[in-house]
Amino acid sequence: MIVSCAVTGGSPMTKNSRYVPITPKRIAEEALAAARAGAAVVHIHVRDPETGAPGGGVELFREVVSRIRDSGSDVVINLTTGPGARFDPPIDDPRSAEVMVRPPDERVEHVVALRPEICSLDIATMNFGASPIVNSLDHIRHMARAIYEAGVKPELEVFDLGQVGYALYLIEQGIIEKPPFFQFCLGIRGGAPATTEAMTAMKNMLPAGTVWSAFGISRSEFPMVAQSVILGGHVRVGLEDNLFIAQGELAEGNAPLVERAVTIVTSIGEDIASPADARRILSL
Repeated sequence: MIVSCAVTGGSPMTKNSRYVPITPKRIAEEALAAARAGAAVVHIHVRDPETGAPGGGVELFREVVSRIRDSGSDVVINLTTGPGARFDPPIDDPRSAEVMVRPPDERVEHVVALRPEICSLDIATMNFGASPIVNSLDHIRHMARAIYEAGVKPELEVFDLGQVGYALYLIEQGIIEKPPFFQFCLGIRGGAPATTEAMTAMKNMLPAGTVWSAFGISRSEFPMVAQSVILGGHVRVGLEDNLFIAQGELAEGNAPLVERAVTIVTSIGEDIASPADARRILSL
């Protein structure tokens, strides 16, 4: 079973935990600590090094990726392409909304430049917490083409049943290449809940043999690790999804979350995938 670790995320969570890494150096250190704890894949966002706010820019990603690669670790690097989809028009004059949806070329610029083995690709247009995210068919098609031309495998981020169905349509149309890799994102307000029923329904939509992973946010993180393994999926944990190791106790970094996931997976009787195993399973 592949354990992925999402080490920092793209939400303004730094005010809630001092352990969320902010600078490229700390993000890389957290990724490497997660790898030593058993993560075969690390999922990377970047932040403004001064403010901690979710950020972007090729050079911030470049520093994180270079530090991981220069360390000699063979962990699989997975870069986000999620930022740039949010749209939040004000009630009084929606036409005055600041345009926050970025061009698809900008959203994959760092992927094309740095060529990680995996990058996320959101299929969703949905309410995401308090404000919507928008991923049109043309944007998804454009981003997918650039991702494949860079030799990168997209991880299909799906938050609900309809998005699984839409991803299958994109595969049927040849926009997403086979074999696909799905990531079920559960517990986001506006998407599918982090429950056995939701995960099972999403899994049952996939053709036999499809590789998939799942995670739940917040208090659902570890129950969804166990549920995913039982249903035959891989797992994801990390400070992007959950800040706590136990009720009221902050996780002192990503490694404790990965160690807990490894304990759950092995206690059920499954083995932990190495990075080499992950490359084989994911057809990288």
